[in-house]
Amino acid sequence: MTDLELKKLKDDLWHAADVLRSGAHLAANKYGQPILGLIFLRYADILYKQHKEEILAEYEKLKGSRREKTLKEIAFEKCGFYLPEEAYYDHINDAPDDAKKAVLVKEAMEAYNGTMNSDQCLKF
Repeated sequence: MTDLELKKLKDDLWHAADVLRSGAHLAANKYGQPILGLIFLRYADILYKQHKEEILAEYEKLKGSRREKTLKEIAFEKCGFYLPEEAYYDHINDAPDDAKKAVLVKEAMEAYNGTMNSDQCLKF
């Protein structure tokens, strides 16, 4: 990651933190959880998108065959987890500033957890 990309990420995260805090009417000691969720989703998004083309290619290759697998199954094989589109960082980041971004983060984390087995889930 270049210095410019790192600065943009930092600026985006601080902006998101301010929007989450103000939009959710949370006290400073209460918005850590959505912020950590957002940071986790950003990391998961980057990692998942590194494998996304490979996942989609295998899905298309196996589609309609006896060995057909779901996107979720292939994603677990390729990168260890499946990230539904509503949990993509861009889905939250690109939402208008007046959107309840804290709610979007919570829904994204719930969608992510919904893809996991109960022993794999992160509790949010």
